[in-house]
Amino acid sequence: MSSDVSVSAPTEERHPGTTSIDTESTLDILVLLNDDDAKVAPAVAEVLPELAALVDRAVQAIRGGGTVHYFGAGTSGRLAVLDAAELLPTFNAPDGLFVAHHAGGLGALLRAVENVEDDEDAGRAEAEAVRPGDVAVGLTASGRTPYVGGALERAKERGAVTALVTSNPHADLAEHADHVLVARTGPEVLTGSTRLKAGTAQKLILNSFSTAVMIRLGRTWSNLMVDVVATNAKLRGRVVRILQEASGADDAEARAALEQASGELKPALLSMLAHVDASVARAAIEQHGGSVADALAALTVTPSSPTETRPSPAPRGEN
Repeated sequence: MSSDVSVSAPTEERHPGTTSIDTESTLDILVLLNDDDAKVAPAVAEVLPELAALVDRAVQAIRGGGTVHYFGAGTSGRLAVLDAAELLPTFNAPDGLFVAHHAGGLGALLRAVENVEDDEDAGRAEAEAVRPGDVAVGLTASGRTPYVGGALERAKERGAVTALVTSNPHADLAEHADHVLVARTGPEVLTGSTRLKAGTAQKLILNSFSTAVMIRLGRTWSNLMVDVVATNAKLRGRVVRILQEASGADDAEARAALEQASGELKPALLSMLAHVDASVARAAIEQHGGSVADALAALTVTPSSPTETRPSPAPRGEN
């Protein structure tokens, strides 16, 4: 017979404002959910200073050849998988730069698998992939998930920078983390359903973390995704639009620059901004660690032009 455990965490407490939710109208149920969701962003805002420190550690680790690892179970693990997977099409992040480890593996992504989150040894085994200098981020709303605890403990033993994302200010696993990010989201509308506020907070934190890391690594220019991989018609159109917005060129000029750069957005963009050949632009980008901004500054700063002027693209909504 499986043993049980009594979890003490704010996310497991009963919400005093939703005890009659099962007798409310559909609209009132949705209002209760929406009102509670409004508490998530302020809770995340409180962890931003610690998150900024983690971003800087991750950027340093990646520049040194390291990897970012996510560890989670259930909702937390699924959110980690989603965040890591989206970095390739959005930022052209190299395969393996961000790795998500989900308790129970691929089979647990679509269907809950019993007891995998309680397997501390499995977490330790997953963390054997972590190398000294890597970053290991554990996600657990309750702050006690054994799988995550085993992973963080082993990752720390192996010399990684460790972080814990939780909604429990008294998380048991905090002792294994160099950076503790507590989004105080409180009791859930449905008691213990951490796929609600706690899960939303985790997604916001992961989105902010990975996006800020990519920006600091030079995978954007201004607020444009200049490393986006054009894998479908919408994204191919976006690449042309990015060139137009960044340079002020018309459609034909943008497409011509893209063709001269063999379809690569960054060298096409830099060639238009700095008025250089695509091959020169590509070399400058490689020399400056993939940063269009740094490459542009190097190509445009001369004795007669001491500062670089960046066009200010007009805001435009995305489809």
